[in-house]
Amino acid sequence: MIIDCHTHVWQSPEQLGRATLGGVPPRTGKRQGNTPAADPDAHFQQTRQVDKAFVLGFKSKYLEADVPNRVVADYCGRDPQRLFGFAGIDPTQEAAVDELQLAHEELGLRGVTVSPANQDFHPADTRAMDLYAKAEKLGMPILFHPGGPMTEASKLSYSRPHLIDEVARNFPGLRIVIAQLGQPWIEEAILLLAKHRNVYADVSVLTSRPWLAYNALINTFQAGVMGKLLFGSDFPFADAQQCIQTLYSLNQMVQGTNLPVIPREELRGIVERDALELLNLA
Repeated sequence: MIIDCHTHVWQSPEQLGRATLGGVPPRTGKRQGNTPAADPDAHFQQTRQVDKAFVLGFKSKYLEADVPNRVVADYCGRDPQRLFGFAGIDPTQEAAVDELQLAHEELGLRGVTVSPANQDFHPADTRAMDLYAKAEKLGMPILFHPGGPMTEASKLSYSRPHLIDEVARNFPGLRIVIAQLGQPWIEEAILLLAKHRNVYADVSVLTSRPWLAYNALINTFQAGVMGKLLFGSDFPFADAQQCIQTLYSLNQMVQGTNLPVIPREELRGIVERDALELLNLA
């Protein structure tokens, strides 16, 4: 079974405000015409390439972005056995915890997406900690999105994976996914995977830069935490099948050299890993 743990949906790129979740960042105050389609029909067609997919919402008052959770929920209702919605919650908003409760109880969303760099909050901000406490109680995993290619306004200082250590220590039962293996701070993310039993990472974005992906996965393998990696495509900025092909071909770059290779069974493990079981969503 192949589960795509990192896909986006929106009705219009305008819902991203001044943010960019992948691809080429917009110019200040304007959204360029290079944002690929991620409307529900386009998403539904694309995700037929995999068995199941996580559909990530997004909300940021700081960057004037709002992909409504109801849009995500209504879309996932098309095929609830295959599509798992993650609520986009902005922890800086006063009603964030109540919004999470509603997303879980009324909308049937299964996880939470936050982006400290794009929502302007430290991962251990008191407001965010209240949100994590509620998510842990509801059994909803948290996906930390580092922001992809960031806007000029994104806060790099809030995007460092090591800041999530305090979250994991305070909420040991909370399932945490670090998107994009925390790049560009991959070593910090790998350390967290080894340190905390309920911290995972997806490999979205990495396959767009095969040399980066090779080095990241070699380091993860040598650290003994390949079993904590989840497959993710980052649709609409990448194609799931192409990402899988890139993963399986990484070792070709080092053929004829003395550089180490990533065992093929470990690559297959990423592609076929049961993220639903690991994140307690089965």
